[in-house]
Amino acid sequence: MTDQPIILFDGVCNFCNNAVNFTLKRNSKANILFAPLQSEAGIKFLLQYNLPVDDMESFIFIENGVAYKQSTAGLRVCRHLRGLWPLCYGLMIIPRFIRNGVYNWIAKNRYKWFGIRQECMIPTPEVKARFLS
Repeated sequence: MTDQPIILFDGVCNFCNNAVNFTLKRNSKANILFAPLQSEAGIKFLLQYNLPVDDMESFIFIENGVAYKQSTAGLRVCRHLRGLWPLCYGLMIIPRFIRNGVYNWIAKNRYKWFGIRQECMIPTPEVKARFLS
């Protein structure tokens, strides 16, 4: 569908929506596209990459034709942000089982800690072009 990097996120999760807003503000090249996992575009990408369409506990980062999940996805996104955020990619040296253990703990508690939305976020007109539908 596109050669640009894509973040697939849980559209009803407040934490995930805040992460999207964080990325939008710091992705100075404005090259990352977004789609809620629950959206038609999100489901198409999940199917394209043979990922489960009912797993909302992970966000996916698609880059150069490869779908990354969990902590690896988050750290790869950091490389596209301005400021010191690209340095976070150095955390890749931590074994995946440890990184994903922390990721999974946050993912399992995110609704309790941050709440949920009744519907997917509606982007402002300025960023709507970066959302796939």
